[in-house]
Amino acid sequence: MRTEYCKEYIKVTELGDFSLADTLNCGQCFRWDEDAEGVFSGFAGKLGCRARQEDDAVYFYGVSKEEFDGFWVEYFDFARDYGALRNAFCEDEVLAEAVRFAPGIRVLRQEPWEALCSFIISQNNNIKRIKGIVARLCEEFGDKAGGGMSTFPAAEKLAGLCEDDLSGLRCGFRAGYILDAARKVASKEVDLDKVAVLPLDEARAQLMKIRGVGPKVAECTLLYGFGRLECFPVDVWIKRAMESLFPDGLPACAAEYAGIAQQYIFHYMRMKEENK
Repeated sequence: MRTEYCKEYIKVTELGDFSLADTLNCGQCFRWDEDAEGVFSGFAGKLGCRARQEDDAVYFYGVSKEEFDGFWVEYFDFARDYGALRNAFCEDEVLAEAVRFAPGIRVLRQEPWEALCSFIISQNNNIKRIKGIVARLCEEFGDKAGGGMSTFPAAEKLAGLCEDDLSGLRCGFRAGYILDAARKVASKEVDLDKVAVLPLDEARAQLMKIRGVGPKVAECTLLYGFGRLECFPVDVWIKRAMESLFPDGLPACAAEYAGIAQQYIFHYMRMKEENK
């Protein structure tokens, strides 16, 4: 990765096959929107930015050098050698096809509480509707952060609410799950700082204390919110993929980074279906 800093933007090059669009549109995050010019506007943690890709260069607008180095590099996982990972994955011919379909995807490192709450909302839902619910949640209960954006509301802020308070989100049965998660996280009954360092089975069990958090939501939270790259969330797309492409299980070449392999497989299956 090479960066050039100037007053108007930060230019990032030498990222290999990185694709901003594939990374932000592949179903792992819900707070980025693309305009007609291909500029993505989004918010993560307490920071917002606008980003655009032109060939192999990615431009970040409204971001200081300190913010970029201290937050966005980790968020986009820019320091990891994805080329080496893809080469390892391509030892398996079937997985290689999925990788070649969208080689520019990276797994984002999101804030743990936001990831947990977002994937609770994602249950039995589609991406457009998930984004709408998350946007309304932030607008109603987050802190205003300029540019028409709001931060993701803290668990402590949601913990004191009731289901009627969330009626405007139009999130249905998920309202009770959101509030249970907020209360358990705010009270430290589920301590996200401890979850970050627990052995994987114990971390899953802690998250599954929350009403509505089953294996899939726990696995997504650990992968996208805690950077546990060995996690392998299984939804309907991955279930189909494993049945049709990997009946004997995920290839050994992907085991250590199963979560990254999963993202390639998920995008491959979903886009193939949409393009039929």
